[in-house]
Amino acid sequence: MNDEPGRIGVLFVCMGNICRSPLAEGLFIHQAREREALHRFEVDSCGTGGWHAGNPADPRSIAVARRHGVVLPSRARQVDAALDWRFDRIVAMDRSNRDDLLALGAPRERVSLMLSWDPSLEGEHDVPDPYYGGADGFDGVYDMLERACAGLLDALRVE
Repeated sequence: MNDEPGRIGVLFVCMGNICRSPLAEGLFIHQAREREALHRFEVDSCGTGGWHAGNPADPRSIAVARRHGVVLPSRARQVDAALDWRFDRIVAMDRSNRDDLLALGAPRERVSLMLSWDPSLEGEHDVPDPYYGGADGFDGVYDMLERACAGLLDALRVE
């Protein structure tokens, strides 16, 4: 579990940690701050692959976040079981990321899909990877993540 008593650890995971998961991380931090609850969380993001390690988020993720007043605070890194399994919630952007996390040994009871936190959706849905598309794909992903982050905060009883 999370190393800091009283804080809830939330880790967002995608494939390369430059598009979806840093955007989810930034949005969650932004929304928690707006609810005056950021102090209750330890928030991070990572990727199942390491080819972008050390790089900032994709410029299109940064641009869509900036348009909404959201800051993307971290640089890309690959999942590290010794570090990352301590998080209370490990939130995968899609089923492939979830399956990779489980294959790496992530505690099944802590792993969920990002869109499972969107109260308007039922069933398993993936956040599409906008990397190979245009800027409009990042806008759509932002909208999905905004709803799901709010749903996750609601589920964690942060008003």
